[in-house]
Amino acid sequence: MKTIDRLTAFLEMREAKYKHDRHPLSYTARETARAEHVAPRSFAKVVVVHSEEGFSMAVLPADRIVDLDELRAAFGSRHLRLATEKELEELFPECELGAMPPFGNGTLFDISVWVDGLLMAEETISFNGGTHRDVIQMNTEDWEQIVKPSVLAFAHTAG
Repeated sequence: MKTIDRLTAFLEMREAKYKHDRHPLSYTARETARAEHVAPRSFAKVVVVHSEEGFSMAVLPADRIVDLDELRAAFGSRHLRLATEKELEELFPECELGAMPPFGNGTLFDISVWVDGLLMAEETISFNGGTHRDVIQMNTEDWEQIVKPSVLAFAHTAG
């Protein structure tokens, strides 16, 4: 089953309100936010990192970049790095590379989720649904209640 189908079925099972949209092919979170006519600050991009504890999703606004030093400090980790493309393919075999939705913590994926507090300040959150064409938009509070992410400060303005 495709990730978008698993995701929408999961959201319906949880009785969560959401909007599913398809748009022309776009690869970056900023491009996708533009295609969806949503503010980049409310479009979530997922960056997967690896530490001594294993893999984690770092979820942040599309108009920000991950500060690995901040994440390393927050994790209390000496070694923290970005996941490789090969690792992403193994972790998310049904997703297009870089299009995984932020649904870890045992929801769709068994991987911990960390979210930057800036994203949590938005009323709605939009994110890729497993492809570079499918986007889900939902209430940020609903997403938080379902995923139960750890909230940190690790994003900085994109240069």
